[in-house]
Amino acid sequence: MSPSDYHFCVVGAGLTGLVYAERIASQLKQPVLLIDKRKKLGGNSSATIDRETGIEVHDYGSHIFHTSNETVWNYVNRFASFNSYRHHVLIHTNGHVYFMPINLKTIQEVSGKAFTPDEARDWMASGIHSAVVPRNLEEKAISLIGPVLYSLFIKGYTAKQWGRQPSELPPDIITRLPIRMTYETEYFNSRYQGIPSDGYDAMFKRMAETPGIKLLLNTAFSEVAAQLPQDCLVVYTGMIDEFFGYRFGALEWRSLRFERETVPVRDYQGTTVMNYGDETVPYTRIHEFKHYHPEWEQSFNADKTIIFREYPMDWKPGLEAFYPVNDERNHSLLQKYQHLAETNPNILFCGRLGAYKYWDMDKAVAMSLEGFESSIARRHTWTTSLQL
Repeated sequence: MSPSDYHFCVVGAGLTGLVYAERIASQLKQPVLLIDKRKKLGGNSSATIDRETGIEVHDYGSHIFHTSNETVWNYVNRFASFNSYRHHVLIHTNGHVYFMPINLKTIQEVSGKAFTPDEARDWMASGIHSAVVPRNLEEKAISLIGPVLYSLFIKGYTAKQWGRQPSELPPDIITRLPIRMTYETEYFNSRYQGIPSDGYDAMFKRMAETPGIKLLLNTAFSEVAAQLPQDCLVVYTGMIDEFFGYRFGALEWRSLRFERETVPVRDYQGTTVMNYGDETVPYTRIHEFKHYHPEWEQSFNADKTIIFREYPMDWKPGLEAFYPVNDERNHSLLQKYQHLAETNPNILFCGRLGAYKYWDMDKAVAMSLEGFESSIARRHTWTTSLQL
């Protein structure tokens, strides 16, 4: 079949595109063309098993599948079994290491006192001036957790993450900061967590092998767009502003640069992710991937490990877009593109790039399952009934 024979085309073979393509092929029993400009599946969730060490390296930084949505969990388990990994994050700041998110253990280590939950709340609130209306991210964060915790855990990390001081960022970038008045140190509260037992790449390949999917990697949308039939429904998971040629200007993103190193030690940092809160440290975190698969330990090259140092940077065309900048200017710009998109009924903009949203993996799956049902399955059923 040539592109002209397909009435469904999914642009982008990341997690969102894979779910849409799989649903169209398996539920509608319709052939679907799945294309991606990259040479492999998975988008920013892609992973590669390193031949030298046997370690699965997450190509764009750590990705942990976690969810409390049973529908989502049951769906992904159709394509992979998951190990029992539970995620913990630590932060190295001011010469000490603490568990994140901030919890009773963190507060007690900072204060040097054994607080009850109520006492910890009182200690944290002692530096908060509730009468002040937050004008920026710094004031908003201090109003939530107080100046001591803000200085240790938020100020430096945020400045590196966004490339600006928190006092220069709008307060709406954060709506809340997770605080636990318990000793729970797991990073996620999700009921289900894990990493695909045989790796993300194997999971994505199973999704793409659904009968009815024609996969074209290393292929830009522009290479096939003119060949598609006029009534083809295009699920577009790329950047909405790029699709329209940046007509109103470019939406702002933060990008990331990863510095990879194979280190001749058995264990570099004792955990998968270590954040760095001090501004004097140029990177925000270090990923050590072997910890995601303790069940693979016997197959690893025991005397080597792989780490990524993560450096935030401004996005520009040609770089990968990771985090949307949720301020008033970009919100207004997004609305213009969304209104323009409404004039293209045969193109469905979705995924984090199409929606200009940051989503965890489970959210991407959930939104794709919902989007398929509401925007494609019902429409296809209605169109088919008219033809009958």
